[in-house]
Amino acid sequence: MKIYTRTGDDGETGLLGGRRVSKSHQVIEVCGSLDETNSWIGLVRCEPLDDRIEELLTRIQSRLFDLGSRVAACLTESSRAADFPAACVADLESAIDHWDSTLKPLEAFILPSGSEAGSRLHMARSVCRRTERQLVSLMEMLDSQELKLEMMYLNRLSDLLFVLARSVNQMAGNQETNWTANRLKGSD
Repeated sequence: MKIYTRTGDDGETGLLGGRRVSKSHQVIEVCGSLDETNSWIGLVRCEPLDDRIEELLTRIQSRLFDLGSRVAACLTESSRAADFPAACVADLESAIDHWDSTLKPLEAFILPSGSEAGSRLHMARSVCRRTERQLVSLMEMLDSQELKLEMMYLNRLSDLLFVLARSVNQMAGNQETNWTANRLKGSD
């Protein structure tokens, strides 16, 4: 199979189910941001990680492909879209609870930083948040709640990526840096 098809040379691309849309369509924006989130997670996995985190991130990368197939099929009927059960969200919630229980409670906002893996996890988190916002816009555009579970997954995933960033920074011995607000004297 060839990598290039030339079918996108006019600024359109195909969705699952065969419908063609502009590459600027909101569905493609969401799919592109899902790919970017997934790529950032892949970049995190280049670093040595706790085996449990490595396995979790690998599973998440597969779920992001599943989620992308569902977004790519939202405008048409397609049997090629992957299943996306509610257990996917529960899996993330369980992981959040586990890893958060190993951390000291937050007392302030923290700056995204730390180890290489921790900083990459913060990047993946911020891209995931953008992806969630784009998916909400798509759902509003379609006036549909069809992708509500997928939206919930992205919301939990960004929370998990934040907790994992803190966890890997803690494992690496990196101190968190609290945000210090710049306040003008005499302002409310």
